[in-house]
Amino acid sequence: MNRSLIADLIVSIHFGYVIFVVGGLFVIVIGGILRLRFIRNFWFRVIHLAMIMLVVFETLFGISCPLTDWEYELRIAAGQYNAASEAFVPRLIQQLIFYDFPLIVFTISYCIFGAAVLASWWLFPPLLPWKQRKKT
Repeated sequence: MNRSLIADLIVSIHFGYVIFVVGGLFVIVIGGILRLRFIRNFWFRVIHLAMIMLVVFETLFGISCPLTDWEYELRIAAGQYNAASEAFVPRLIQQLIFYDFPLIVFTISYCIFGAAVLASWWLFPPLLPWKQRKKT
C-alpha cells in the first residue's frame, strides 16, 4: 500500500471522527427532545464524551493530533507537498476539517463543544447499565 493511499485513509478516519463527535451531539440533542431512547445508550455516550474530551485535552496541553501528524508525515514521504497532488475526495475532506485560524480559536471552540457534550449528559442523561431493571 503506498504512502499516499494510507494518508488518504487517515484523512478519512479523521473525518469520520469529526463527524461522529459533531453529529453525535446533534443526534443526542434532537433525540433527547424527541424522547428517543437510543440516545440514552450508556456506551455510545461514554465513547462520544471520551472522544471530545481527548480533543479538548490535546488542545489544552498543546498536543498535536496523532492523525494529523501521521497524515502529514506520510504526505511528505510520498512527495505530496501540496493539495494539487492529492485525490479529490481526500483533499475535500481535508479542506472541510482543517482551517487556517489562530490556535486560540480552536482551543475555545473545542472547549465550548466539550462543555456542550457535558451539558448533554445533564439534559439527556444516559441510562446506566447497572441501574436498569433486569427483565425476567
